[in-house]
Amino acid sequence: MLGIGLWALMLAGSAVVHYYLWIRLVRDTTGPRTPARRLATSGVVLSALLAPATRMLTPLFDPSDGGGGRFLAWPGYTLIGVLLYLLLALAVLELPRALLLRRWRRSAGQQAGPAPVRVPVTAAAGPETATPPAPAAAEPAPAVPGEEDQRLLGRRLFLGRAVGTVAGVTALGTVGYGMSSALGDPLVQRVPVTLSKVNPRLAGLRIAVVSDIHLGPLLGRAHTERIVRMVNGLQADLVTIVGDLADGTASQLGPAARPLKALESRYGNFFVTGNHEYLYDGVEDWLDEMRNVGVRPLVNERVEIRHNGAHLDLAGVEDLAGEEFGRGPDLGRALGGRDLSRPVVLLAHQPVFADEAARHGVDLQLSGHTHGGQMFPLTAVTSLANPVNSGLGRVEDTQVYVTNGAGFFGPPVRVGAPAEITLLELRSPLPV
Repeated sequence: MLGIGLWALMLAGSAVVHYYLWIRLVRDTTGPRTPARRLATSGVVLSALLAPATRMLTPLFDPSDGGGGRFLAWPGYTLIGVLLYLLLALAVLELPRALLLRRWRRSAGQQAGPAPVRVPVTAAAGPETATPPAPAAAEPAPAVPGEEDQRLLGRRLFLGRAVGTVAGVTALGTVGYGMSSALGDPLVQRVPVTLSKVNPRLAGLRIAVVSDIHLGPLLGRAHTERIVRMVNGLQADLVTIVGDLADGTASQLGPAARPLKALESRYGNFFVTGNHEYLYDGVEDWLDEMRNVGVRPLVNERVEIRHNGAHLDLAGVEDLAGEEFGRGPDLGRALGGRDLSRPVVLLAHQPVFADEAARHGVDLQLSGHTHGGQMFPLTAVTSLANPVNSGLGRVEDTQVYVTNGAGFFGPPVRVGAPAEITLLELRSPLPV
């Protein structure tokens, strides 16, 4: 749950963002004291309250398929996606807007020319008695907008409306595309991975990787059923679920996860916790739920996989978020006493754990957590925060595969980072 301090920060941030939006989308596009400005201002105030309230209040509602959480989550999280791209579009348009206004001001100033100066005249009795008039302070004339001022005001209003229209169409179009990507079937990625310890007999072992399903008020049982159908179509030897299964408790969302019981694989289905499993009470309840549907949790432990007479160690650790609750990853326990000649594949939700994995000689780490950034330009932020943001990479001698995830968190939008399910096929550097 979120703390009071974070709530206050979210409200303050929303106020700042919406004040800027009010300037560009309301003040610049409507006349003062008009019904249109009053109505638009009310809309901005409502948005400023709804955006943070969605994140703060949704966890208080039932997130299950029949619960009330969806009635706040759908409009609220969709709004957050629109706000992100409104801000981005307006930021991009700031420079051309400023340059155009500057040009118009210069043009208006040049056409107006210098203002005429009136010189008072004093009547004189004759040529001999005429004296020059004393300088008198000119009284300011009432400010009446001239023709050029009126034209400039009209241009400013036109520009404000044009900028608002372009930003609005861009934001709505981008969010519409992103929603179709997020709510559609995940892409299937087929990735070969060559490991030095994989011999020709072990080569060809196929591992399905799924992460960040994020069952909750926006994604329910139907989402799980779709993932199961797609994974089963891959005919994998192993199925791995690498954390962030749900945003709620097992009592709320367990029914939405139960289609996982239909997962099919040759050597078993495995699960490790992600950080979201620790956001709600009852991580042990989720571990029990996984066991009940035939998915084995790897809680700082490993299992031996035998394939064509060769062996692979599959290990899994709890997520780093568990450290706040006296749990967390223990790679020494998971890998202690193993045969070092065997390749080891590690399930660890967060890619940043790869530094620790490399120190323990892990050959391949499978992770999620980043969502690939989920929404451009957040992709750049997650790239800076993780050694591998999406796809196959390397940390020292450990290869790391990071999946974008099969669901989403927050806005039901994916731009530049499509949802995916991955089938890894192990390869040997030796000839078959």
